[in-house]
Amino acid sequence: MQKLALFRLHLIVFLWGFTAILGKLITANAQILVFYRMLFASIFLYAFIRIYKKESIKVSKKLFFQLSGVGFFMALHWYCFFYSIKVSNVSIALSCLSLSTLFASVLEPIVFKRKVDISEVVMGTVIVACILLIFKTEFQYKEGIFYGVLCAIFGTVFSVFNGKLFGKTSSGNIIFYEIFSGWFILMVFYLATGQIMQMNEINYRDLALIGILASVFTAYPMFESVKLMKYISPFTLILTVNLEPVYGIILAFFIFGESEHMSPVFYVASLVMILAIVVNALIKTRKQKNIN
Repeated sequence: MQKLALFRLHLIVFLWGFTAILGKLITANAQILVFYRMLFASIFLYAFIRIYKKESIKVSKKLFFQLSGVGFFMALHWYCFFYSIKVSNVSIALSCLSLSTLFASVLEPIVFKRKVDISEVVMGTVIVACILLIFKTEFQYKEGIFYGVLCAIFGTVFSVFNGKLFGKTSSGNIIFYEIFSGWFILMVFYLATGQIMQMNEINYRDLALIGILASVFTAYPMFESVKLMKYISPFTLILTVNLEPVYGIILAFFIFGESEHMSPVFYVASLVMILAIVVNALIKTRKQKNIN
């Protein structure tokens, strides 16, 4: 069972890594892509929870608004991620996600009211140095790096506050309301600004790809990752999820060819960032064992 769980874990991380590939294959802009991804994913999640599992989706009004707030940051996170891909490439967008480690080292202690972990700040500083090095050597992708950094910020806010809400209702309800609320907020914004008609500017090929993105690469991995927590430790989950940029960058290199070829400095800096995240996870695990 342990080996099967690890295989399933690597499968969903691989699927998450492929999300960036689909983001580049889809020709629709980031606004349209995120709008339909959240719409389709919320439909799939609702059908799974209510029709297949026959579970209630009722939550308190207070929790609904809390989940809606997190869903708003999820929408911003996904928009910046796909926009970064559109204006630069997959490798840039994925490498910038590593900055989440630094942002989490600052935000998480504030939200959960714990002491700042110096090792997290040190690792985060190393990652920032690597990003600055990438920015210097890949300056032509400055806009993509900027939105990649914003993506990491919004993703950190989403993840930290999501952790705060964990356990207040079922994991399925949390995921459903966050994605649905994110889509609903986008729809209201587009209606208010007169941009809603732009959502029709999409072809059937893109709709099909977004449907696959929303189901196979969004709804399924989210549910699967929650189920796997019964068989694997949080450390194993976190450590393996850090492989997402690795899978994505390697896939992009072979699928898109020349447009994804970066300078040697980029790959060295990316490797250092990933190693820093892994070392940070190892340090945390050792500290936890010493406490126990």
